[in-house]
Amino acid sequence: MYLKTAVLVTWAVGAYVLLLTAADAWWVAVPLAVSLAAAVSAIAMSVQHDGGHHAYSRFEWVNRAAALTLDLVGASSYLWRWKHGVFHHTYTNVPGQDTDLETGGIARLSPHQPLHRLHRWQHLYLWPLYGLTAARWHLYGDLRDVVAGSIGGHRIPRPRGWDLFAFVVGKVASIFLLLGLPFFFHPWWAVLAFYFVGSALVGLTMTVVFQLAHCVGEADFPAPEPDSQRMEDAWAVHQVRTTVDFARHSRVASWLLGGLNFQVVHHLFPHVCHVHYPALSRIVEQTCRDYGVRYSAHASVLAGVRSHYRWLRAMGRPAAAPSLA
Repeated sequence: MYLKTAVLVTWAVGAYVLLLTAADAWWVAVPLAVSLAAAVSAIAMSVQHDGGHHAYSRFEWVNRAAALTLDLVGASSYLWRWKHGVFHHTYTNVPGQDTDLETGGIARLSPHQPLHRLHRWQHLYLWPLYGLTAARWHLYGDLRDVVAGSIGGHRIPRPRGWDLFAFVVGKVASIFLLLGLPFFFHPWWAVLAFYFVGSALVGLTMTVVFQLAHCVGEADFPAPEPDSQRMEDAWAVHQVRTTVDFARHSRVASWLLGGLNFQVVHHLFPHVCHVHYPALSRIVEQTCRDYGVRYSAHASVLAGVRSHYRWLRAMGRPAAAPSLA
C-alpha cells in the first residue's frame, strides 16, 4: 500500500503541477484535467477508503492520515465516517437507514421509496447529476450537514476538537488548491470551467462505482419486519445479498478502484486492506455456495453499468412501486 500510495500521490501532484504551469492550450489542459481527476478518484477509493475503515495500516495514526486525504481533495472524512462507515455499512440497502439511498426525492433507488413523475426519466437524467456530487460535497453539502448536525434525517454529533480543526483546515486547503491557487496562473473562467470538469469526472466515477455495488437488480432491498423492526437475515447474509461485485478479473479495475469491485468482501471485512480482496472473494464465494447464499457478480464494469441503468429505469415505473406520490 505504501508503494501504491506513493505512485498515486506522485501521479496526482504531477498532473496538478502540469495543469497549473504547462496547460497553455485546451488540448493540453483537458487530458491533464482528466488525468488529475482519475488520480484523485484513485486516491479516494484506495488510500482514503482503506484509511477510513482502519484497513490501511496497523498503526492508527497512519490510518487517520490516510483518511484525511479526503479532506485535502474537498470532502469531509468526518462526515464520510458517519455516512459511509456507520449508516451505509450497518444498514446496507435498508430503507430509511442507509443514507446512500437518500437523494431528497431526486432519484428512486429502492422499491420502498415513493415514486414521483420525474423518476420516469431518472435512467437518463441521473448520469449528469452524478457528476455534481463531488462539487456538492466540496462547496455546500458538507457545510450544510455540519451546521445542521444531521445526514439524511439522522442526527450526528457536530465535529469538535481535532475533527473540527481537520474539517475547517481541509475545506480551506482544498478550496485554495482547487480554486484559489489556479487563479494566479489562468483566467478565472478557465479555472472555474476546469474545476467543474474535474469535479464532474470525480463525482461521476465515485458515485457510479458505489451504485454498481448496491443499486442494481441483483441486489436485495430488504425492509425490517413491521412489528419487531428486525431484519430477516443475519448480518453477514444481509451484506452478501445486498451487495454485488463487478469486474473481478480485471487487475486494472482492482488497482484503480481500490478493490471496490470486490464489494461483497469489503462489506464482510471492512477492516481488511483491499489488496487481499481477490483471494478472499474466492473463499467467500465458495462458502456462500456451500450454505446456499446467493453471491452476485457482474463480469465487467460495463455489465454493471447496464444493470444499474436497467434498475434506474425499473424504479421509475409504476410496476416497481409499492406506493405512489
